[in-house]
Amino acid sequence: MKIIEVYSHLNGLEFVLVHKKHLWEELDCVIQEIDAEACKIKKSKEKRTIGRLFYSPIEMNNQFKALLREKSWNESRVSYWVTKNQKLIRRTLTLSPSQQKTEIEANGETPIFSYNQTDFVKDRIAIEVQFGKYSFVAYDLFVKHLAFYIGDFIDVGIEILPMKNLQIQMSSGVAYYEGELYNVLRQGRGVPAVPLILIGIEP
Repeated sequence: MKIIEVYSHLNGLEFVLVHKKHLWEELDCVIQEIDAEACKIKKSKEKRTIGRLFYSPIEMNNQFKALLREKSWNESRVSYWVTKNQKLIRRTLTLSPSQQKTEIEANGETPIFSYNQTDFVKDRIAIEVQFGKYSFVAYDLFVKHLAFYIGDFIDVGIEILPMKNLQIQMSSGVAYYEGELYNVLRQGRGVPAVPLILIGIEP
């Protein structure tokens, strides 16, 4: 695989190149190691393309996971407590999880445990490899990366997506770089309020 396009949101790429260049080079090497042809194993069952081989999102994810884990990119979770009271949530947003729970209970509300999980984090950089549906990408960009950034666990979030040329050769309708770039740009320059790097890849 290779990187075809890169979009830097709120100077995400510039930050990484200045402060964590070794991680950018490491990620580039991982992408180049992905054997796309080994992932072309899914036979189509649709009438128009029956029998044709497509790229398997599961196989691609498995390759990314194996290669990134080898380089110590590990799963991470951010835990927090929520409640139905919006004013209370605003007041507890920046507190530690234990303080959130205590404050919610002290105000007579029921604390509800929740968390956000990201697959690959290393040295305050998070990576999501997204070969899933459109809604998953929106959740990554507007919830996951943002939660880790606001919680001061990461400095930049990276989202890896297939280019449209690859997406049309995949076994299920997944999100693609060009579409998600549009979705980010139409929100305006400051939304989401987290430095991001969108990466578009193809064989």
